[in-house]
Amino acid sequence: MGTPPVGSSPQAAIVTVGDELLLGDTVDTNAAWLGRYLAGLGIPVARRFTVGDVREHIQVAVSAATDVADLVLVSGGLGPTPDDITREAVAGLLGLATREDPELVEALRARFRAFGIGEFPESNRAQAMVPDGARVLDNPRGSAPGLAMTRGDTLIVLLPGVPRELRSIMEGSFRAALGDWLPRSLDPVGMRTLHTTGIAESVLSERVANHLAGYTGPVTMAFLPDLRGVDIRLTVTGLPPEDAERSLDEAERLLSPAVDRWRFISEGGDLGEAVIAELERLGLDLAVAESCTGGLIQKRLTDLPGASRVFMGGVVAYADSVKAGLLGVPADLVGTHGAVSQEVALAMARGVRDRLGTRAGIGITGVAGPGGGSEEKPVGTVWYAAVADGRHVVTMGLFPGDREAVRERAAQAAMAQLFRLLRSPEE
Repeated sequence: MGTPPVGSSPQAAIVTVGDELLLGDTVDTNAAWLGRYLAGLGIPVARRFTVGDVREHIQVAVSAATDVADLVLVSGGLGPTPDDITREAVAGLLGLATREDPELVEALRARFRAFGIGEFPESNRAQAMVPDGARVLDNPRGSAPGLAMTRGDTLIVLLPGVPRELRSIMEGSFRAALGDWLPRSLDPVGMRTLHTTGIAESVLSERVANHLAGYTGPVTMAFLPDLRGVDIRLTVTGLPPEDAERSLDEAERLLSPAVDRWRFISEGGDLGEAVIAELERLGLDLAVAESCTGGLIQKRLTDLPGASRVFMGGVVAYADSVKAGLLGVPADLVGTHGAVSQEVALAMARGVRDRLGTRAGIGITGVAGPGGGSEEKPVGTVWYAAVADGRHVVTMGLFPGDREAVRERAAQAAMAQLFRLLRSPEE
């Protein structure tokens, strides 16, 4: 394989392929993930392209990408259906013939047998076609292998569009291919992410700027907001690992007064991890009662390994009769204050705690929209309560956005409230 020019820092380009991306049917999460992954390797992305399932369009994009980058990653279009044409399009661009690899065919047959499919679909033989001279990259999570080939000094890597398959190849066999292609060391990159929730990006940015006034160190920052909160990514390049760690430690120390009130520690960036860890630390277990979020909190907790150690169960109490029958919420409480109220949220948290025999509970009720709001309780109004060992806290939030955004923000806020109650019992 070729190599980038000596003395230069390699640059990458990303080409994502699929009509569904252009039509908006599928969100292009692959490009975002690849950008973050490559940044961590010290290979910045110079350009991104998105094209449909058209041979000429794929070739034009890949050709343009090789003009500006040392590494071109192409995702999508490696499946067995007629619209999966990326392999043939790129091979044609490079003037390479494709040939069936008998080992890949047998591996595909074995994969289908393992899934209990006795008859091997002939259409899947397309996934065993390999351009001359290409390196096959093992895909442990799917049937379409990755392929690496070169155009001049540029490495071109074809990847499946299924995110979990793409990521497994990048984190596995791609790294070996990268080492062969780029034997010299990349500029070391140190990165650290601080996770916050419950504070707006603009407010957080102002607080950070005030606490870093006069800072001239090597660490740069990026604010990464989404519906659940704002991450602060700290990055330092060009320093030996031990110096990079010291620089990141110093930047984190300076930032602590600005962010600690809203910060949570989570390796994967999910507040649920922090909630589970805090419950374990205190020896508590949890039950959850949800109305407007429809089980979203329970799903987020049970998505995480280890949740069964602290999460006992929950109730989706959408109807008032279910709130009364399963959670013991008094009917007159709903009649007096309404289902979306401080009193009902607290009664739900206490009710699910008592019914499931736990020491902590969450109750949440609100108006997710788009209908159901009123002048007194507009769409986005949510009451959420947390109880733990005799302590409780109840909050009303008015969350912006559509139904999905309201539910996502409300679930995050309710989990954050429990987390802070557990961390600061005096609050």
